[in-house]
Amino acid sequence: MKILACNSNRVLAEAVAEYLDIPLTKANIRRFADQEVFVEILENVRGEDVFVVQSTSFPANDHLMELLVSIDALRRGSARRITAVLPYYGYARQDRKSGPRTPISAKLVANLITTAGADRVVTVDLHAGQIQGFFDIPLDNLFTAPTFVKDMRDRFKGADVVMVSPDVGGVVRARAIAKRVEADLAIIDKRRERAGVSEVMNIIGDVKGRTCVLVDDIVDSAGTLCNAAVALMDEGAKEVWAYVVHGVLSGAAVARVTASPLKELVLTDSILATEAVKAAGNIRQVPIAPLLAEAMKRISEERSVSSLFD
Repeated sequence: MKILACNSNRVLAEAVAEYLDIPLTKANIRRFADQEVFVEILENVRGEDVFVVQSTSFPANDHLMELLVSIDALRRGSARRITAVLPYYGYARQDRKSGPRTPISAKLVANLITTAGADRVVTVDLHAGQIQGFFDIPLDNLFTAPTFVKDMRDRFKGADVVMVSPDVGGVVRARAIAKRVEADLAIIDKRRERAGVSEVMNIIGDVKGRTCVLVDDIVDSAGTLCNAAVALMDEGAKEVWAYVVHGVLSGAAVARVTASPLKELVLTDSILATEAVKAAGNIRQVPIAPLLAEAMKRISEERSVSSLFD
């Protein structure tokens, strides 16, 4: 078993390697002057079971090309099996035709990874479950719910907690965590009455005087999350927290979170924290290296991965 780290989140790859007590495979992954990606594997990988760790986060296209070129280099180096480990699967929000003449980019990325030569894919909390069906190779979708639940139990011991889905689409995720921590569920129904008019938020459920925990899979601009926090506080919530798997946090998102009523935004380290995230007083990351490492070990040893979540 070998682990190859690309450049998107080397800190996470190093944590996985440390957990498994396996050194990272030596490789030269760099750019030519025109930003072309060049990959050279500096160790023998013939007949090896190789895991390539790479989140396709910002800059998404560069990191995707790094992954594809690395897979091709391993395939041409006669690796026995190549597993693409994507803690964050970029383009996942483009999982269907949202209008006429629009792409299904999540499917295109699946085709690219398969064609490059990957034999298997491991990812974390896919934005849409149907993306698993875009691949003609095995895919393991790992869940961070147990990691979040453990953190919540430590943090909210004895508190009157209600899990809140920031939109109707996230109800299943919020309900699953609410069931594990034995909390009530609330839902935010948001709608835009007409173009140019801000969203009206209706809260379904009792939040008055209670600790509200927003649960979602991706936070990008953080607009919806911060608006939801304001709406909950206006409804009389005692305090508002948020647990989100993937912290994309583009543009002014960090400043928006810092200025919001959110007590704390808890993220996983699926995406490497920027300096702004590290400096923010109300943003914290929880590690998923143990989760990834256990899954990778089980795949290498041909054991059950789903039993991780029993």
